[in-house]
Amino acid sequence: MRYLIVAIALFAGSAQARPISPADTVFRNGYIYTVDVKDSVAQALAVKDGRIIYVGDEAGAKAFTGRQTQVVDLKGRMIMPGLIDGHMHPQSGGLRMLNCNLNYESLTIPEFQTHIQKCVDDDKTAGPDDWLQVINWFEQGAKPAGTAPTRAALDGVKTTRPIKVHSSFGHSNLTNTRGLQLAGITRDTPDPKDGVIVRDASGEPTGLLQDAAQDLIDKLVPPPSVEKNYQATQLALKAMREQGITTFLDAYTDIETMTAYRTVSKEGGLTARAHFAVLIDSPADYDADKAIAEVLKEKAEFAQKPDGAKPVMTVDTAKLFLDGVYSAPAFSAVMVEPYFDNGRPGHNHGPKPYFSQSQLNDTLIRLAAAGINPHMHADGDGSVRMGLNAVEAMRRVHPGDDIRPAIAHDEIVDPSDYKRYAEVGALPVLSFQWARPSIDIMQSQPALGPVRSALMEPAGLLEIYGARIVYGSDWPVDALDEWLALQIAVTRKAIGEDAVTYPDRLGIDPGLTVAQAVRAITLNAAYSLRQDRETGSLETGKFADLIVLDRNLFQIKPEEIGATQVLMAMVGGKVVYRAAGFK
Repeated sequence: MRYLIVAIALFAGSAQARPISPADTVFRNGYIYTVDVKDSVAQALAVKDGRIIYVGDEAGAKAFTGRQTQVVDLKGRMIMPGLIDGHMHPQSGGLRMLNCNLNYESLTIPEFQTHIQKCVDDDKTAGPDDWLQVINWFEQGAKPAGTAPTRAALDGVKTTRPIKVHSSFGHSNLTNTRGLQLAGITRDTPDPKDGVIVRDASGEPTGLLQDAAQDLIDKLVPPPSVEKNYQATQLALKAMREQGITTFLDAYTDIETMTAYRTVSKEGGLTARAHFAVLIDSPADYDADKAIAEVLKEKAEFAQKPDGAKPVMTVDTAKLFLDGVYSAPAFSAVMVEPYFDNGRPGHNHGPKPYFSQSQLNDTLIRLAAAGINPHMHADGDGSVRMGLNAVEAMRRVHPGDDIRPAIAHDEIVDPSDYKRYAEVGALPVLSFQWARPSIDIMQSQPALGPVRSALMEPAGLLEIYGARIVYGSDWPVDALDEWLALQIAVTRKAIGEDAVTYPDRLGIDPGLTVAQAVRAITLNAAYSLRQDRETGSLETGKFADLIVLDRNLFQIKPEEIGATQVLMAMVGGKVVYRAAGFK
């Protein structure tokens, strides 16, 4: 026994004396917000081979500092995990930077025409039959309030070209008379499944096409070239780096998009961990087996194997649209109770859900069997309930499977369903920037009625009832500004000119704390992508995906969060962004 004790002592002594491998990078003298289970704050952090090997105090970091170690003195600045955007459309965002852009501005009809006319005049290479694509149209913000642009506004632009104006919220297109003619849309054209051809009082199409009706002209517009898609991918990644986004979900992808990202990845230019959701559409002849087979086919073609700490492409999510949007003029979200009409409940519950409940249940069960995360667009409380019902049905069949079903947007949720997210393990993916008074929201509230208006955008209420809140920007529905979204998650107050018109908070929801909002855009979002063991918090063993900020989010007023600037972003231990002047 004496010899055994001596041997153990000698082994312990040699283990303690064993030199620690020096880190590649040590960050010191900082406010390192870890987003671990205790929201711990450290002073130093060490990185080696793309992973975090130490988080703690200054004294402990010295052991990881060698001759070749890069030491970064943070001078008290804040480090936090890199942002994880759980629902965005980055390729659309990049492509929109290459098109005629209305910049989300509230415009009068003459201003609308002037912007588009300039695009026509500036394009010296287009022929008379080439489509002009116009993007980031703030449809609900048309001035004066209540203005509804029609094809007449576009017919006033001096051109013979067909024009497609895409609303910023993504659920409607406006086209001119030439566009309607090319698409063969007349007063006799029936509305397609899950879409509306808006018509005037006489039955003539106004040029506004909602949801699936957009396809009637979309299919006529030539797709972006390979080169243009490549440019869009580069632009999107640059925009994400500057915001501090280190992981994202493209919530509605296509083969052309993934081809462009694969090209960039092979060149070593993928600067964020890229996740992709393949669309499962709901045609009249819907076949779940065929739809899921296509998802698996695209996964097999584009998903990349892990490569150390490097960012790669992951394809393990399917996107399903259950409805449209609650906002005017579409009112295409599915509601439990009808929309209001002239101050009283009417008879319109919104459109027929895009999937039947039995179709949705069956699809989610089959997706779970294939190991694919379902990601459902549901804006109204009726479609949210359908999504929760389907997740519940999926859990009964696959109770132990690691499936992370998400319900995106959740702008209107019936209070009886608040607790169900936690009960069935469904993740609400919310766009915090919408939780503020603005002209588009306020114009839509009369149709919601007083109760739904008071409870809309229920991030704080869902958190109270135990939901794991995830953030998703939905870019380019809005300009990409993750920090403004975090601000509004806490304040729920208007910004800019809207703050003068609407000085109060939106509704009665309490909002989130700064810590809750940060967790939603880091660890919770990582969880939604089945990446929480690898990223989303600054803990030993995880990827070194982190950002340095110019301010401490916990030492400023919530109203100042939106002005935050990222000074440096690191993905897998590699610096992918550095602001001018930051060393």
